[in-house]
Amino acid sequence: MFPEHETVDLFFTIVVPLFLVLFLAVLVLIVRSAVRSRRVLREAGLDPMAAQAELAARLAQGPLTRPATTLEARLAELDDLRRRGVISADEHAAGRAAALTERP
Repeated sequence: MFPEHETVDLFFTIVVPLFLVLFLAVLVLIVRSAVRSRRVLREAGLDPMAAQAELAARLAQGPLTRPATTLEARLAELDDLRRRGVISADEHAAGRAAALTERP
């Protein structure tokens, strides 16, 4: 009858359902990924809604952003701890040896 109707029928019987199936599959993958990410963040003790800010704050407070302690400051700290009786003479000697060997 009309050849253009066959093309339209083919389009609606094959292409549209195929598109819908692919669309739903992508939607399911997105939701699954979001749920998994939320669970991983919760298990790590992070709020999923503020995870990026919390991670940035933790990184800013980490050891990489602290200034390096000089050898003199570390030795003075060990001497102070020994003088106050917080550490023993053996711990003091071990700490001094470790501080002296860690530095180049």
